[in-house]
Amino acid sequence: MRLTTVHLAALALLGTAAVASAQSGGMSFFVTSVGLGEGANLGGLAGADAHCAALAEATGVTGKVWAAYLSTSTVDARDRIGTGPWVNAKGETIAADVATLHGEGNNLSKETALDETGAVVAGRGDDPNEHDMLTGSLADGTKAPQTCEDWTSSGPDGVAIVGHHDRKGPDTLPTATSWNAAHPTRGGCSQEALRGTGGAGLFYCFAVE
Repeated sequence: MRLTTVHLAALALLGTAAVASAQSGGMSFFVTSVGLGEGANLGGLAGADAHCAALAEATGVTGKVWAAYLSTSTVDARDRIGTGPWVNAKGETIAADVATLHGEGNNLSKETALDETGAVVAGRGDDPNEHDMLTGSLADGTKAPQTCEDWTSSGPDGVAIVGHHDRKGPDTLPTATSWNAAHPTRGGCSQEALRGTGGAGLFYCFAVE
């Protein structure tokens, strides 16, 4: 069947409506489309959580409490994000619960770790590569020692643990496929330092309720 311009426009509208429906009806996980622009200085956990909420609300998702997937010197990221399940902007399930999220059964990949608008986030092989997600966490979701002063520093000193949302990295890095504990940053906590290892100050957001 030959598709006319009208038919194509209608299909495009249906696709847009489907994403909008998933967002308004159930999006409970996303990668931030932008950081706060000050490297790993996110204004602490409160600032990061507020950024998650603002991005979600800008897409029309309201009535949810959002938490950034970030550990600090006193808080484990896994304890901040609720109990699940979590779905992305297209309605695809990321994980059913906290145990699955931190196990081999999660559904996190470049194709599913979408931003709040449903767009794919640049990863390894893209220009620029922005696959480093700030987490400050170990693979099991508990706190690591490196959190850029609990997400308040953008200075030349300090380190943060990041994960790879696309689960890709050099073969020489055993943890390259980890979504939450791939490697530490280099060169400090500034925006420039984060770019140096393949990041942009992005992080994961989860709906707690």
